[in-house]
Amino acid sequence: MTTSKGHAARLAQALSVVLGTEEIPLRLRAWDGSEAGPEGAPVLEFHSRRALRRILWSPGQLGLSRAYVAGDIDSPGDIFAAFTALSSAGKFAEPGPFRRPTAGEMWTLLRAAVRLGAIGPQPAPPPEEAKVAKGRLHSRRRDSAAISHHYDVGNDFYALVLGQSMVYSCAVWPEGSSGTESAETGNRLAAGLDEAQEEKLDLVCRKLGLRPGMRVLDVGCGWGSFALHAAGKYGATVVGITLSTEQANLARKRAAEAGLTERVDIRVQDFRDVGDGPFDAISSIGMSEHVGREQTPAYAAALFGLLRPGGRLLNHAISWNAGPTKPDPDSFLPRYVFPDGEMISLGEMVTALEGTGFEVLDVEALRRHYALTLRAWVSRLEANWDHAVKLTSLGRARVWRLYMASSALGFENGLTGVNQVLVQRPGGNEPPLRRTAWV
Repeated sequence: MTTSKGHAARLAQALSVVLGTEEIPLRLRAWDGSEAGPEGAPVLEFHSRRALRRILWSPGQLGLSRAYVAGDIDSPGDIFAAFTALSSAGKFAEPGPFRRPTAGEMWTLLRAAVRLGAIGPQPAPPPEEAKVAKGRLHSRRRDSAAISHHYDVGNDFYALVLGQSMVYSCAVWPEGSSGTESAETGNRLAAGLDEAQEEKLDLVCRKLGLRPGMRVLDVGCGWGSFALHAAGKYGATVVGITLSTEQANLARKRAAEAGLTERVDIRVQDFRDVGDGPFDAISSIGMSEHVGREQTPAYAAALFGLLRPGGRLLNHAISWNAGPTKPDPDSFLPRYVFPDGEMISLGEMVTALEGTGFEVLDVEALRRHYALTLRAWVSRLEANWDHAVKLTSLGRARVWRLYMASSALGFENGLTGVNQVLVQRPGGNEPPLRRTAWV
């Protein structure tokens, strides 16, 4: 490692303790202008001593995340390169809960903080951090609050990031798409985002076997994109449910503008409270991650009960691919992005669906598609950065930049996946003999 005199050398020593590695894979730039670390490595800037103080009080992913969201640290270049380097270092490369520093490591970190003048009271978390949840986990009230934290950021902000499609789940990209080379690649992906999202919506419709007159339930309907596609392109009658009032208001407006009010009914409603089944088909796209491991069997049973015999359910969900380890609840995603969110493995999801009585018809892995989608979203956010900050706050825009870029890397390295599981309630029509009916 090459270093220069000044604060950066001691800062590198402190960060090596946190990362659990002797060689820092980043070029650190301290608040006094000094630098340390390999020449040519991605740059991480520390703007103040407060950044180190945050890390001292929370020596792991949470402390670094708070410092980034607050603007105490920054990555002025390619954010993907910086996060790739950071996530490859020591403890950050290990899935599951972050291993806290030992007593000896904490002493080393404390000495570095003392010499840098960073000792002091714990800084308040950035205002974008979710408040500590109250009440029983995954109760209706607590789930509603968690959904509101994530989705009621502002419809205009989501439109800026997601594009005209307003689809907040992975798109389906054509063969030959790639998203790991450069910012130019991200720009190209952003340009093709709406078309790729329409392909995903159409794929779900084909898998569900939609036909004119069918009654469809869309669980976690977002801003109504799937409901509008199923009603407008396939002639279905759709009930869309969400716990976000902002989403519902825009979804209703979009349905009215498309002349589909009579065929699209958008409700602010918990899936456990839907009582007007049965439905011919059910879509659940990017919603079951909010259900939780313990509630997944009940979720599957509720949807089973809402389907007619022979009806199909398409469950599209992110999966945790890192074996028996679980995501750290005291880390960035649950604190800033998905309070109470819980990813389970594909095997757990299939087991829950089969245990309810569903027959599995098809499983399709879309992991690489989500990595590409996230890179497109990051490109859109960065291209419209000043506007994004005006629509929300600088801290919220930084949350989303960190969230989407780090999530893209998680999909690329296989830590997380996303799968469409197509199941059918026994009875009624037999499924097709081959999956060519929907591919």
